[in-house]
Amino acid sequence: MSESPPDISVVVINWNRRGYLRACLASLAGQRGANFEVIVVDNGSSDGSAEMARSEFGVRVIANTANLGFCAANNQAFAAARGEFIALLNNDAEAAPDFLANLRRALDAAPDIGMAAAKVLVWEGAGGVNRADRIDKAGHLIYPDGQNRGRGTGEIDQGQYGRVAECLWPDGCACMYRKAMLDQIGGFDEDFFMFADDAELGLRARIAGWRCLYMPGAVARHHRGGSMDAGSTRRIFLIERNRVLLAAKLFPWSLLALNPYYFALRLASGLAAAAGGKGEMARFPGLGNKLRLAWTIVRADLAALLLLPRMLRKRREVKSIAKLTPREIRRLILGNRIPVRELVEKSN
Repeated sequence: MSESPPDISVVVINWNRRGYLRACLASLAGQRGANFEVIVVDNGSSDGSAEMARSEFGVRVIANTANLGFCAANNQAFAAARGEFIALLNNDAEAAPDFLANLRRALDAAPDIGMAAAKVLVWEGAGGVNRADRIDKAGHLIYPDGQNRGRGTGEIDQGQYGRVAECLWPDGCACMYRKAMLDQIGGFDEDFFMFADDAELGLRARIAGWRCLYMPGAVARHHRGGSMDAGSTRRIFLIERNRVLLAAKLFPWSLLALNPYYFALRLASGLAAAAGGKGEMARFPGLGNKLRLAWTIVRADLAALLLLPRMLRKRREVKSIAKLTPREIRRLILGNRIPVRELVEKSN
């Protein structure tokens, strides 16, 4: 980390993950070829995370007294950032030494590239052995009901995502944004709290005419479920609520009208996958757990309905910065569509 004014501000959001945070910050301390600062936003941790970050790594810490969520915490850091570029790294992720330098190369490639996506690999392997050969995310794809999923999720990394390429948007776990883009379109939508927040920001940026490059040389290893347990109904609630909010805010009306159809198709496919022991629904075995899952989805959709008036107001704000036409937005979404079978059979 340089003493000169930084080109890059790296933002790490933390809540009671001291061990993960220490490993994350150690990986940033080992970065090569990048002039950067680190900003840790601690969301009211009780495990000494903030004190550890200051004393052991000497990074800037914004200490909140409560858990404000991923979106609000990042927006705090965006306002405090001194860099021309802003990188995000989850507290449960560790960056390879050239992570920042490779992401920066993407944003230097063209002035309309506002986002850079990393190759995110699963930290854990079979039996708890560290394996870096399974993909968590290599950019993002989306399903036409608003559900999104990492490109390549669950695949063995055999070089199939080894080329620099344009992608839909980056995963917020490990990425870089141009600060000028954030200044123009705004930061994360704080109504999302967490989950699908990076999808909403990324699609909003694409609608505003910004592009995203995937950089396979920018590698991070991610502890899956480090922020929230994969089987948590709170996680399911936020994912389901937020996919509705994203669609209501950003989808063209022609695609939004088909949302119930695509949603029903995904649910039916998910039930079929669960019968074979695959996908998210397989994490909720038995009738009782399936009913608990169904009630969570119903509650999430009702919560989304309550926020619809606010999303429709924000929809008008997005229209004021849009460079893409509704037809172009539809083509962008459908052109980066994840097949329903792949979506429901692979656990996120």
